[in-house]
Amino acid sequence: MCKSRKSTAATQPGSRRSTNSDRNMTNSPRPHRTQTLTSSSSNYDTSTSEVPVTESRSYVFENNNTNTNTNTNDLLEWSKTSSISSRASLSSLKDTLPESPNIYHFSEISAATANFSAPRLSSSSWRCLIRHRDVVVSRRNFRRQIDLPELSRRLAIICRSHHSSLVKLLGASVSGAVIFLVYEFVPGASLSDCLRNRRNPSYTDLVTWTSRMQIASDIAHGLDYIHNFSGSDSGSGSGSGFVHNHIKSSSIVITEDNLRAKICHFGLSDLCGEAVAGDRGESGERRVRIEGTRGYMAPEFQVSGLATKKTDVYAFGVVVLELLSGEEAVKFEFNDDGSYQRTSVVDTARVAAGEYGGVRKWVDRRLRDSFPLSVAERMIRVGLDCVGNDPNERPDMGRVSIEVSKLYLESKDWDQKMGTDIDLTVSLAPR
Repeated sequence: MCKSRKSTAATQPGSRRSTNSDRNMTNSPRPHRTQTLTSSSSNYDTSTSEVPVTESRSYVFENNNTNTNTNTNDLLEWSKTSSISSRASLSSLKDTLPESPNIYHFSEISAATANFSAPRLSSSSWRCLIRHRDVVVSRRNFRRQIDLPELSRRLAIICRSHHSSLVKLLGASVSGAVIFLVYEFVPGASLSDCLRNRRNPSYTDLVTWTSRMQIASDIAHGLDYIHNFSGSDSGSGSGSGFVHNHIKSSSIVITEDNLRAKICHFGLSDLCGEAVAGDRGESGERRVRIEGTRGYMAPEFQVSGLATKKTDVYAFGVVVLELLSGEEAVKFEFNDDGSYQRTSVVDTARVAAGEYGGVRKWVDRRLRDSFPLSVAERMIRVGLDCVGNDPNERPDMGRVSIEVSKLYLESKDWDQKMGTDIDLTVSLAPR
């Protein structure tokens, strides 16, 4: 969060204090001061290679006028000019903020993770301390060769991206065909673990309908930011955005203090060269390599292997249905004859939406029927729209985030009317 501070004028030695008659007095313009720091690396394939990043810092001072006879019209004209100048300064300041990515030597990564023998958060992630900061190191192999300038450009843009629903990428390290991404550590648990406690299946941290709607809203706004606002470059203010390609309940962390959602692994797909629509290999043809998680892959992704914003929307729809039902995206159950049956949360949601009273029976029983039925029905419809078989008919995340926000606000109003201390609901629908 950026905070603005009012500038204060320092009193020069020997000068008198300002009075009411002096409040229209202004000072002369001060020059800009710019400092540029540049770091570069040698070879891309060496174990201690660094990505060259340029960091610029600008210090912008206010424009003031020392004319003591400034009249009201001049003040108004100066105010307009100052506002325009301030907007221009803030626009140019975006690329000069000290948010350039940290470039880590491989030796730093190796030492922090005790040569990768430290306890793992996952099969390829470690929690450790680097430069006195609690971080998570994620190891990924390059899926294809990426030119050094392009890798540097992507890394700079992603590290400059800020959103309350994203786990921030701090920097990276390259060692041969491997890239190590360093993210901030967020205390909490994955959404998957919060919904499905392995030790006690009847328990969940998300015991209220409003808390789940808050999480759905956080994820929707975070993904909307990734798609539509994170790809701007060189201060242009507009860009095509990025594709996440790893949206799933296990890649979303629920914060420990206030149960808010943050999307993990932002930038991983673009920085390790996964197949994304629009990217092409050295031969000019799109590289096809299917990499995804069962239950979250859109039908077209299973055919082409190319990740798009629409495949992200599909995965988001699956996560929404998980939130509402508490069930896994897909599970396999063995029958008495030894065969197994595949059950998808998408299929069960479609059946429930088409039956009278099906929604109330389908929603997570651990909520104890304490939710607004009309909101639940519309929320299921949002999830089903996102998992449509035709990608062209799926909504974009901008539209989805607005709809989810409306339903969240309606849920809050319902919660206030019902009272949070009441633990009793009456349902006339069959269970």
